[in-house]
Amino acid sequence: MPNAVISDASCLIVLSKIDAISLLQRVFSSVVTTPEIAIEVGFELPDWIRIVRPNDLSALSAMPSSIDRGEATAIALALESPGSTLILDDLTARNYAVRLGIHVTGTIGVLINAKLGGQILSIKPFIEKILTTNFRLGEDVIRNAYLLAGEVDS
Repeated sequence: MPNAVISDASCLIVLSKIDAISLLQRVFSSVVTTPEIAIEVGFELPDWIRIVRPNDLSALSAMPSSIDRGEATAIALALESPGSTLILDDLTARNYAVRLGIHVTGTIGVLINAKLGGQILSIKPFIEKILTTNFRLGEDVIRNAYLLAGEVDS
């Protein structure tokens, strides 16, 4: 499954909460997640999100205990998918995946990609909606997102 886009639960949950889960399909066409994540999100995923079980779950035992099972299965699937992109928001899991050589982005990275790819005009309304949820965003992350999206006032 080369060049797969694999999503962890947090991205799916927060985009669903702000009625923007379809943005994933517009940005990436095809998105994959694991059965553990599909259960964790707590709602039925759209049919364009494929659910794939990693072939080798032995990698899970080597992962730090601070990485939850859903994140661990997403990392394991990414390890089996050379050239894939893994959407992770948890900092510990992100750092671990990067150390393993996995290309990582987050929910905010999805918004930036959508803006730069012309799928949305601005990330600001999405950020504002996300801030009304329980998804935590630091001011530095928000500032950097606006900068990367070219939405910084001069």
